[in-house]
Amino acid sequence: MSFTANIKEEVTRLEGNVLEYLAELSCIIRNNATIKEEIIITVENNAVARRIFKLIKSIYDVTPVITVRKRYNFNTNLSYILKIKQKKELILKDLSIVIDGVYQNIPKSYLINDEECLRAYLRGLFISTGSINDPKTSRYHLEFIVDNKEYALFLVELLNRFRLNSKMISREKNYMVYIKEAEKISDFLRIINAYQAVMYFEDIRIYRDHKNMTNRLNNCEQANIDKIFLTAAKQLKDIEKLKEYDLLDVLDEKLKEVVEYRQKYPESSLQELSEIMSNELGYSISKSGLNHRFRKIKEIIKRIEDNQEEKNVD
Repeated sequence: MSFTANIKEEVTRLEGNVLEYLAELSCIIRNNATIKEEIIITVENNAVARRIFKLIKSIYDVTPVITVRKRYNFNTNLSYILKIKQKKELILKDLSIVIDGVYQNIPKSYLINDEECLRAYLRGLFISTGSINDPKTSRYHLEFIVDNKEYALFLVELLNRFRLNSKMISREKNYMVYIKEAEKISDFLRIINAYQAVMYFEDIRIYRDHKNMTNRLNNCEQANIDKIFLTAAKQLKDIEKLKEYDLLDVLDEKLKEVVEYRQKYPESSLQELSEIMSNELGYSISKSGLNHRFRKIKEIIKRIEDNQEEKNVD
């Protein structure tokens, strides 16, 4: 079962009061129903079908007729079709879907005028049209596909009451409302009371964040090691040039010391080399002091090479 299906399975088991049920059911029917002589609700999730059946039965004492069909498009999953003919006008009016024969694209405020009803409406939104990537995948993504721009903007406003930073884009003939930030997706799951999903999502997110941090630290450490080797290699190359120009014997004592210890410890960083020399020579030599000595060696070599170039020009 997918992560999305697991969440729908979880939230369809939640209990609430009648007002919350009305808000949830309003959103589900708004997004999944076709209204003709009867209300026809088509869903692809057994738990959602059971939820709709339970809510209609408990609120209106109406028993929907359920038909199960096999789909043959990309798979052989089942579709669940619920048909409601009794009390059709009352149900549609109560749920702020059709009032006095006029279809309501946006529900009346009484359905979402307190926080718990708003949470229930958003729960119905996820049940009816929501989809979320499993956090084990490479990206975080929560989306809702709806059929109308005005309604999509309305949903963005509802979601952003909870500071979820939701956005909307056009998608073929429909509109997608989406959230991409991991923290905001986790917040949404809390809002609809999908607490098992929150724990799973956060466990995976923490693991991924820890793994990414470890990889970054390893990359930094490797880059630091590469830098140490590159610096040491350049210093050893300068020492070889000193030998080539027969200049080792004319160096002062401080430069001779640094040449001797660099050759003795070719893979050490400047910090490590300064500690070794300080311990063995009996006086403190800082990393910056060593760096200064190696710069002096480089300057000596540059003067020699510049003089040679001038002689060649002459």
